Amino acid sequence: MTQPVPALFLADSPGLDFLNSVATPVDTPVDWLNDGEGLLDWLQQAQLVPGDTIGSIRAHALPGEIDRLADQARTLREWFRGFVRTHMGHALEAADLSELGPLNQLLKRDEAYDEIVAGDGDASVLRLVRMRRWQSPEALLLPIAESLAQVITQEDFSFVKACEGPTCTLLFADHTRGHARKWCSMSLCGNRAKQAAHRKRAAGH
Repeated sequence: MTQPVPALFLADSPGLDFLNSVATPVDTPVDWLNDGEGLLDWLQQAQLVPGDTIGSIRAHALPGEIDRLADQARTLREWFRGFVRTHMGHALEAADLSELGPLNQLLKRDEAYDEIVAGDGDASVLRLVRMRRWQSPEALLLPIAESLAQVITQEDFSFVKACEGPTCTLLFADHTRGHARKWCSMSLCGNRAKQAAHRKRAAGH
């Protein structure tokens, strides 16, 4: 079943948002990829797959096929979480490539291509866009793999961080000036930390 709580997109990086697709936003853990429908809903919220593509794959999938795909997505997520947690806090090196075999194998399955199309709102402007052939449900993993590859190649792992909330599991890319970000968001863990500090000061008087 799809999750009633909207997915969290706080990481400032689609690939890290994928890792945050399991979290404890309030008190109860939520896994937005818990089943096939959850995976489809998360992909749509993340805007990684067009809505009409999701509808078509849902309509043509065999019984249980999307649920099995969600299981593959969760396995990919936890493998990549291990890689990120091992390497975050310092820049990646060429030697780290040896650990990325599973991701490269998935990327090799992509059937993406470039196509010239009319510009949005202005048919006189032509632009080059990246398209993808969605040949099977497994193709839904490819935009996820692409977002993980972008984390590897575009983020400075020195500034990939875990939220400092004591029970928070969310990760994010710190793109702030001075790289001083501590929290997944001020509305979640940041405010909790401020309230806790206030209570501690009040108790000290």
